[in-house]
Amino acid sequence: MKLFLKSSIHTQKGFSLIEILIALTLIGIAGTFVAGKIFEQLEEGQIQAARIQMGNLEARLKDFKRKCYFYPSTEQGLEALVQKPAGGKECKNYPPDGFIDGGEVPNDPWDEPYVYKLEGRNFDIISAGPDQELETDDDISHRNKKGNNDDAQ
Repeated sequence: MKLFLKSSIHTQKGFSLIEILIALTLIGIAGTFVAGKIFEQLEEGQIQAARIQMGNLEARLKDFKRKCYFYPSTEQGLEALVQKPAGGKECKNYPPDGFIDGGEVPNDPWDEPYVYKLEGRNFDIISAGPDQELETDDDISHRNKKGNNDDAQ
């Protein structure tokens, strides 16, 4: 009997197909969990990047108002920060290189343009957010510091 057990133990080499499939299934489940967390972190990082960019645009708009004594109209938009606006009020103290280095208004982290709206004396800068569609729950507004993304934070 000892001889039979000894020979059967030494003849089995490698893993069976079932063991390999179980291992692959466990790796797949763990990978799905990890990938989900990574994508969640990526989205949160993009939202934070959008808020930082909006803060920078807000500072540039305040510089514009200090030099020009008014905010650009909704029609003039953020482009007024890189090119002297035509039509409407004239800015006599407009700097030759504009208010943004590089002469280009940055897009949001999803590569969509920011929306600028002037309502009376207040302006708003809006990103369409991760779904890239305006007027949805994931829009990010510079005026609403918490934003509509409370779940993602």
